[in-house]
Amino acid sequence: MPLAAAGELVARAAASRTAVAAFNVITLEHVEAVVAGAETADSPVILQVSENAVKFRCGRLLPLARAATAAAEHASVPVALHLDHVQSDELLRQAPGAGFSSVMFDAARLPYAENLAATRAAADWAHAQGLWIEAELGEVGGKTGQPPLDAHAAGARTDPAEARAFVANSGVDALAVAVGSTHAMTTRTAALDHDLLKRLAAALDVPLVLHGSSGVPDDELRAAVAGGITKVNVGTALNIAMTGAIRDHLTARPEAVDSRTYLTAGRAAMAETVTRIIRVLSATG
Repeated sequence: MPLAAAGELVARAAASRTAVAAFNVITLEHVEAVVAGAETADSPVILQVSENAVKFRCGRLLPLARAATAAAEHASVPVALHLDHVQSDELLRQAPGAGFSSVMFDAARLPYAENLAATRAAADWAHAQGLWIEAELGEVGGKTGQPPLDAHAAGARTDPAEARAFVANSGVDALAVAVGSTHAMTTRTAALDHDLLKRLAAALDVPLVLHGSSGVPDDELRAAVAGGITKVNVGTALNIAMTGAIRDHLTARPEAVDSRTYLTAGRAAMAETVTRIIRVLSATG
């Protein structure tokens, strides 16, 4: 089917008090696994390509974007493309021509006033192109190149009053909030601040997004969705599944040299992870 619009998928999830899962993809195997896992769960899904993934792909957006588009068009469930954690204006401007219906513009590393100004400019441009735009306020941390972050440190969390002003003055369509999760966690031990999330949901009239969800246990994810999260970003969990399956395959078959054999195992493991996470999120509706 044709590419879906990420904003519409998020709006539908909000209306049903569930959350749409958004998975970061790096390779074609990631793309295929996300689509297959979503089809098994019979659920819409968002394929996300981050600026870091573009750097890994030799700085070229189109090869992975075109592969994702082709996979989406052959899927039996709605699939949208989202350009994630964009800091480069040059990359931002490639989004409309590459099939993306939405972007997450990331200026959260900047002081508040600079974050607001940069995000306002990005939002104005994105809306003129028909793009849905997400931003971040607070410190989720954990991304490649970022300094270490204590997600529970004073000042790391998103302040509801500041968030309300930020959304009103930036014009963004969704906000990623810092409520205790961290990017790139390899253990599922994150404890979310559900009281803060409740206050953020009451203060804002745009969808709330949870980043760093790979480190969040299932019960915490369900509670987050019940508390107002409508888009859940997942990346590291896929890499853990893929790497673990490939490691097990090669350990059991040290003579293996055909990459298709171990990539098949890695892809299947990622697809299972996708299905499980989607079912966790949809179980709250």
